[in-house]
Amino acid sequence: MTTVSEPRERPNAFALLRRTAGQLQGLTLLPVIVLVFVIGTFTTNGSFLTVSNLISVGKLSTALAVVVVAECIILIAGKIDLSLQSIFGLAPTVGAWLATSHAVGGSGLNLDPYLAMAATIAVGALVGAVNAFLVAYVRLNAFILTLAMLILLQGVQLGITSGKTLYDLPAPMLWIGSATLLGVPVDIWTAILVFVIGGIVLRQTRYGRSLYAVGGRALAARAAGINDRLVLSVAFIIGGALAAFGGLILTANLTAVSSTQGNNLIFSVFAAAVIGGVSLNGGRGGLLGALTGVILIALITNILTLSGFEPFWIDAASGLIIVIALLIARFTTGEAEDEDA
Repeated sequence: MTTVSEPRERPNAFALLRRTAGQLQGLTLLPVIVLVFVIGTFTTNGSFLTVSNLISVGKLSTALAVVVVAECIILIAGKIDLSLQSIFGLAPTVGAWLATSHAVGGSGLNLDPYLAMAATIAVGALVGAVNAFLVAYVRLNAFILTLAMLILLQGVQLGITSGKTLYDLPAPMLWIGSATLLGVPVDIWTAILVFVIGGIVLRQTRYGRSLYAVGGRALAARAAGINDRLVLSVAFIIGGALAAFGGLILTANLTAVSSTQGNNLIFSVFAAAVIGGVSLNGGRGGLLGALTGVILIALITNILTLSGFEPFWIDAASGLIIVIALLIARFTTGEAEDEDA
């Protein structure tokens, strides 16, 4: 009896690109980062490639980096959280308000700064818990809900500050923005530590594997005995706490918290996550890729600033980067961000 062998599938350039992208996931932006370094070196009259400028770039991106980790955890779970932007502003506003006097617009309670910082993180976790309950248990649409929360929290932030900036913060609340370790600012070390811990949790723990399973195919994960509601709830709570911590880092760097802190942050967060390979459909991506996304966004922003571009061009560049990243992801991974495609 003769058997007819099935025809072999002809090599496909896109298929090869997809396999290569999968094998090098997390490192695909390194050539682009090197190219940006070269461009920055030759277009900024030597002001880009200096130790002081690169440290400045690192410090300015630490807060963003922490919020990117928060968003990536939620995106991997298959959901989205726009309210991280407002948590980033509101949570440190509450902490600063509790720790400062009436003279600078504070509550006058002069709460112990360590308790005020704990309250900051607690506010973020609490908002995350509310989001978690409404998304995981009430089954509200995460995009619409967190958009509403973004608007709500932004209004609360403006109400607390009366549109003013809170300053004269106690020294412990500013420490992370001024201290150094081995010649490198502590906030940079902190952001690196957050990425390392986050990466270990995602790749080496049962919870991390459950997170990918829920984001990849929630019904299958549920059938396998994974409590998808609990997994989602933990993701939102961790995300809220990390966003609050990121806001605290920026507050320490600026030595004040303004009524507009966090405005437009979410655009940079999504830009870094998407170009770093984190899927908006859930279940795919990692923090190494997200870290390279943060670095790329920070470098491009710095180069455009040093070159004298207006802020609106920098915002436009972030949007263009997201579009290019989506196109690259579509043709190298084969994944359509539109689930109906």
